Parts: sequence; structure tokens; C-alpha cells
Amino acid sequence: MDLQETKAAVLAQIDRRAGEALDVAKHILNTPEPGFREQGTSRFVAQKLSELGIPFEDGLALTGLKGMMTGGKSGPTVGVFGELDSLIVPGHPFADPETHAAHACGHHTQIGSLLTVAMGLQAPGVLESLAGRVALLVVPAEEFIEIEYRDGLRSQSKLEFLGGKSEFVKLGVMDDVDIAMMTHTENQDWRYTPGTKLGVGANNNGMIAKRIQFNGVASHAGGSPHLGVNALNAANIALMAIHAQRETFRDDESIRIHPIITKGGTVVSSVPADVRMETFVRGSTIESYMAAGKKVDRALRAGAMAVGASVDISTIPGYTPLAQDETLTEIYVSNAAQLVGADKIARMGHRSGSTDMGDISQIMPAIHPYVAAATGKAHGNDYVVLDYELAVTTAGKAMAMTIVDLLFDDAQRANSIVRDFQGGMTRSGYLSWLRDIYSEETYTE
Repeated sequence: MDLQETKAAVLAQIDRRAGEALDVAKHILNTPEPGFREQGTSRFVAQKLSELGIPFEDGLALTGLKGMMTGGKSGPTVGVFGELDSLIVPGHPFADPETHAAHACGHHTQIGSLLTVAMGLQAPGVLESLAGRVALLVVPAEEFIEIEYRDGLRSQSKLEFLGGKSEFVKLGVMDDVDIAMMTHTENQDWRYTPGTKLGVGANNNGMIAKRIQFNGVASHAGGSPHLGVNALNAANIALMAIHAQRETFRDDESIRIHPIITKGGTVVSSVPADVRMETFVRGSTIESYMAAGKKVDRALRAGAMAVGASVDISTIPGYTPLAQDETLTEIYVSNAAQLVGADKIARMGHRSGSTDMGDISQIMPAIHPYVAAATGKAHGNDYVVLDYELAVTTAGKAMAMTIVDLLFDDAQRANSIVRDFQGGMTRSGYLSWLRDIYSEETYTE
């Protein structure tokens, strides 16, 4: 088969089996599990890989998997990511009634589109015509939530980093992967031209996380509050001090700081002596969010000093900014246009959210397109995927066609992209940089 015949075979195979991948996505929608807890979802995906006859490793970063499909000749490896985890969003129509876990970001469709790619490449004669391999990277914990729980896993040496893709890099899962891609859902009513189906080329904020504990002195809140030190007051002052920093942030830095109080005291009759907070510090560049993190530390210290409390500040590496490979994007767009029309594809600008696909993009060529398949607010209780054909089938087709382009004709296009890539970090340098971010400091009056 020539190139176009190979792509046609892939598309025909996907059309024959599309219902299977859609069923997978909808099953995962109804069995949501948050990051590093996705045991049931992991077992389900393992079963599907087994049914497809794809060899895989499991138990990676606790719940992750890696399947491998091998072409007819040796060559580079293209990785396709699918994220296992959900959020925790009470009130979501598909939330677990006990845990409140819910797929309010559409990750369930990613597993469907990943399997769509796998099924398409299993069309007769396709893999034999490709030079290289395709890694199916089923990764946990993209959503950076439950920081205290995950930090506990770290203290037990069950993981080192709190995001799934960082753990994959540390474990060497990515050592034999040269190019990476995945597709994420987006709201149908996004800010681009009405009718847009796909978005490409976005860059995203990076971030660090902070876990904070204010330590005061407990005392009877009614009878002897003067004998206590109110840690909740320290936290409130710190929150106001963080807000007072906002005018110092440049617009082009896209700084986002959004702390929450996870524990406000013990009982209402006692002066709060143990108050805990978590926050992200996001920014468009590594330099900007690291500098903003120092301002947050000053504000936290100020809150503690004001009332005579102490504060423990744990700084935790999060995600790096996302930088998508332009040549890889162009190849993807040429294929996606055949599926939805060139006028239905938007070039995206900066996004102030964060993704650990940013970390991957620092060490290898990567793309992270979006499909406008959902309605509601991302991470909200009304975020629901409406167009499963777009989110699963079309997304999978576009990635599969792109993979054929990359690995056909002795993988000349893939080899060229890998050769020309000028990433921000080596893999070892990336891991060293993450480890240097970790810090734990205590400040007293």
C-alpha cells in the first residue's frame, strides 16, 4: 500500500470498530477514580489491551500502563497518551455518589481515542508498512489534586512526583519514546469561531504547588482566647497578603494563584491551632511562576508573624509550560482537515491552566490538540461530553493518520522532527530540576 491507501485502511478499520472505543469511554465515565487511585480503570484498560492482543506493562506509577505496537522496520517510537484519572466534583451528573469523583475534564474520552488509534493501526498491512513503534501510554494523575494524600504516598516512597507523566519520565517509561501526542476535550462554546471542531498550537501555564500548615496554640475560644494563638487568623492574613501581590504581576506572565483552606481548625470551641492550606502558583514561564512563588512565601510568613504563629511551607514541583512542536502540529492539521474541514480548525493562543503534557513537551516533540466536544465549565459540575464521535473517533483518526505520516517511508518525517527538536531540557536535567524545587521550610515569629 502507498501512503494514502495505508491511511484509508486505518480509517476503514476505525469505522468498523468505533463502537468498541465509544463503549470504553462511556464505561470509564461511569466508574471515575482520581489520580493514583485508578485501580479499577487500570484493570479495565488492561483487559481491553489484552483483547486487542497488544503486549503491555502495568503497575507503572502505581496504576499506569504501557502498550507497544511494532512496525515492520526499526525506527523511532511515537507515544500516544490517554489519562486515567478523574477530578472530584460533587454535584456532577456522573459523579460517584460516595467519593464524588467525576470526569469533569473529559479524560475518559482520551482512553477511547487512544484505543481508537490502536484499533486503526491493526488494520491488515498497516503496521508492516511503518518503520518504528507506537507506544500506548495510559498514564495516571494528570489532575494535580489531593496534594496531602499524594505527598503521603511520596513519604512512603511509593512515588517521587505528584503527577503521572513526571513519574513516567522518572521510571524510564519514556526513555524509548521519541515523539508524543494526545487529544483533550474542550467546551463547544469556546472563544473561537462558532462551529470550530479542533484547536491546535496552544501553550499553557506551568505551575508549582505549595502545601502549608499554620501552627498556633489551642485555648478555650470563649473563656480564654487570649491564651491561644489563632492559626486561622494567620491564614486569613496570609490570604489577604497574597491578594495584595496581584498588582505586581505582569499581564504577559499570566500568573494565577488560587489557595484553598483544607483544614480550618479542630472544633469551634477551641482557638484554631492547626490550619492547613494548598495553593498553585501558575505562570507562563518558569521564571515568572518561581518568582511569584517567593512572593507567596513572603505573604504566608507575614500571616504567621502577625499573630505570633509559625508556618510550615512545602514547595512541590508541578508542571512546566506546554510548548507544542510546530512541524508536528502542521502534519496533524493536514490530517485533521480531511476529517472536519480546514475552516473548523482554530489556532489557539495562551491558556492559563496547566497540564503535565508540558513536561513531556520540554524533553521531546509533542502536540496536545483539543476537540470541542463538551459543554459546561471545565472542572465544573456541568462539564459533560456531548459529541463522543468527535472526542473519541475523530480524535483517534487524526492521531492515527498523523502517526502513519510520521512512520511511513522509513519514518523520514519522524526522524526529521526528532533531529530538529530543540527542547528546553534533557531528561536527566528535567528530573534534577524538579528535585531541586522540593523544599520544606518552617518560619517562626
